[in-house]
Amino acid sequence: MQIDISAQVYISKRRMDFLASLLKSITGWVIIKRGSVMRKIKIVIADDHAVVRQGTRSLLERENDMEVVSEAGDGEEAIKVIDQFKPDVAIIDVAMPKLNGVEVTRQVKPRHPSTAILILTAYDDDEYVFALLEAGAAGYLLKDADSREIVDAVRAVHAGESVLHPVIARKVVSRFRPPATDAGKEKPAIELSEREMEVLKLAARGMSNNDIANALFINVRTVQGHLSSIFNKLSVGSRTEAIFQAVKRGWLSLEQLP
Repeated sequence: MQIDISAQVYISKRRMDFLASLLKSITGWVIIKRGSVMRKIKIVIADDHAVVRQGTRSLLERENDMEVVSEAGDGEEAIKVIDQFKPDVAIIDVAMPKLNGVEVTRQVKPRHPSTAILILTAYDDDEYVFALLEAGAAGYLLKDADSREIVDAVRAVHAGESVLHPVIARKVVSRFRPPATDAGKEKPAIELSEREMEVLKLAARGMSNNDIANALFINVRTVQGHLSSIFNKLSVGSRTEAIFQAVKRGWLSLEQLP
C-alpha cells in the first residue's frame, strides 16, 4: 500500500516530519520519497550473544524501511517473541541455549509461514545447512558477511527470494546432484516453459528479481509470475527448493551456479 500525500496538497518539511513521526509511532509505516508511505520490515533477532544482537540491531535500524521489534537470547525466547510479534523476517543463529536454530525454524515455519527465516551464524557444517534449509530457512549467511550483504539479504528474503553464500550453494547442489549414470535415463514428468527455465537458471546464479527482469528485458511482476508458476509445478515454496528439484532432475548443473 502506498499513499502519495504530496500529490494532493503542499506540506511543509516541518509538518511532513511531524506527520512521519506520528505515522511511525502509531502504525509503523514510514514516509519515503515524495510522501509515499510504506510499512517497515518487522524484524526479530535471535542470538545468544548480546553484542551480536546489538550490532545487528544498530545496523538494520539505520535503514528507513526496517524496524527491529524484538530480540531473543535463546531458542525458547525466540519462539515466544516470534509468536508475539509475527515479524516479516527472523534473523536466527544456529547455536543457542535451550533450543538451537534448527529446532526454532522447525517450530516457527508451520505456525508462521509468512515469516522469512534468515540464518546468520558462524557455522557452515553440512548437518546444520541441510537441516535448516529442509526446515524452511530462506537464507543462510555466515557472520563474516559484510553489513551491506546482511541488509540486502533481509530485503531479499522479505521479498520471497532465497539467499545462500556461494560456497554453501555449491555444497547443497553437490549433495542433490544426480549420479552421472542416472542422467537422462528418465524424462521428467514435469516440464517448464523455455522462459521459466531461463528465469530459474538466472535465479540459481543468485540474481534478484530485478536483475532477472533487466537481463530478460521484462518487468519484475512478470518474473514473479514465472517464479510462482515454477514453484507450483515443482510443488515447492522457495527458490532454494526449486533449484534443488531442478538439479535432481538434471535441468541444472554445478557449472550454472555461482
